[in-house]
Amino acid sequence: MPQFARIKLTSTNLEQLDRVANEIKEITVKTGVKMKGPQPLPTKFLKITTRKAPTGEGTHTFDHWQMRIHRRILDVQPDDRTMRQITKLRIPDDVKVELILTS
Repeated sequence: MPQFARIKLTSTNLEQLDRVANEIKEITVKTGVKMKGPQPLPTKFLKITTRKAPTGEGTHTFDHWQMRIHRRILDVQPDDRTMRQITKLRIPDDVKVELILTS
C-alpha cells in the first residue's frame, strides 16, 4: 500500500474551506503529484433552542440557532516539494487543518 498524506479541513465558513481545498489541489497539479479529493464529509449541525422570555413569563416562544461545520478530506502523495508548499499556504483563522502521514 503506497504512502500518502491525509489532509482534513474543517470550518464553519464554506467559501474559505473550498478556497483552501482548491489551493491545495492547484499545488498538486503544478507539482504533478497524485491526489484524491477534495471529498466532502457530512456536514455537522450544532443546534441550540432557547426561550425568548428571560423570566419564563408570557407565551412560550423559542429562538432556534444552528452552526454548520463543513469538512473536506484530501489524500496527497507526500512529496517534499509539495508538502513544503502546502505548509506555507496562508490558512484563514476559521479553517482548521489536520495533516496525517500514513504508510
